[in-house]
Amino acid sequence: MAPESPADRVPERTGPCARWPAEHGETMRQIVERAGDKWSVLVIGTLENGPLRYTDLQRSIPGISQRMLTHTLRQLRRDGLVTRTAYPEVPPRVEYALTGLGRTLLDAVTALIDWAGTHHDEITANRARYDSEAAAG
Repeated sequence: MAPESPADRVPERTGPCARWPAEHGETMRQIVERAGDKWSVLVIGTLENGPLRYTDLQRSIPGISQRMLTHTLRQLRRDGLVTRTAYPEVPPRVEYALTGLGRTLLDAVTALIDWAGTHHDEITANRARYDSEAAAG
């Protein structure tokens, strides 16, 4: 039998998660899904400068519903990215802040937000061109 050539070898794992053990795949997909979710990105980016009350957070994120903000904050708390601190005052005050782990995402999140802002006009023009070409047939 001829020895196996490098071209005949099929790697066990391929793709963006190939450097991590296969048994981590499902959890890694969930983590990337959470960290890359549009509302999570915006909440994390909004909390960059420190704790915010719920209403201030909601006002700072255009288009987010109360239900979606509540759901997103719960998921970010579950993952250990955001803390919720309730102060025993009248009226009650609750603040949300990034944890140390949440702050480690800031570079990636702000890079994504900045990229979107930098390329906003170009992407808007591309969409308009595509839509007009698609409508023309």
